[in-house]
Amino acid sequence: MYDTKHEIRNTRYQLRKTNYEEVIIAGFGGQGIILAGKLLAQTAMTAGREVTYMPAYGAEVRGGTANCAVVIADEPIASPLVSRPNSLIAMNKASLNKFGGRVKPGGLLVFNSSLIDEKNLDSLDETIDILPVPADEFAVELGNQKASNMVALGAYLQKTGLFSADAAAQALPDVLARRYHKTLPVNTKALHRGAKFAKTTDSIQL
Repeated sequence: MYDTKHEIRNTRYQLRKTNYEEVIIAGFGGQGIILAGKLLAQTAMTAGREVTYMPAYGAEVRGGTANCAVVIADEPIASPLVSRPNSLIAMNKASLNKFGGRVKPGGLLVFNSSLIDEKNLDSLDETIDILPVPADEFAVELGNQKASNMVALGAYLQKTGLFSADAAAQALPDVLARRYHKTLPVNTKALHRGAKFAKTTDSIQL
């Protein structure tokens, strides 16, 4: 018989079957948090899914933390507000501290292990599926540290199975201003690098 912790983790896969996902993407200004959220939303729309996208502006951004919430479903979405996400992509320690405790039991945390140490995970729900991704290191290897957001997003997409890295890469021109289209190749590589890492790396257990 499965123990309670295993059964709670199984909840995440049951949620996948209902095709309903709530994710918060968070980090500091300059990490491309808003772009990552826009790309996820655009990828979902291109796939014919219902989607809402809500970026956080104002005091939070001025204080150094940027975040956005994306909801993806097969049916119309009642509200774009996300208080208890199924998933969290945390790009810095402040974002993990702010949103980590809100992730639903059995949910998913993808975190930037370049800036967040595993010792900062102690207070999290022990049923959460956790994937550390050295997003900054991979981005530097690819030649552009600003691509760390795409590394993390690619890992998230692979881990959840929502969409492929290829699907996200195809949506990139729709969310990047034309003057930034020169970064399409490195952002595409970053998406695939994150996806490859997630495919070949086990989650950690608390």
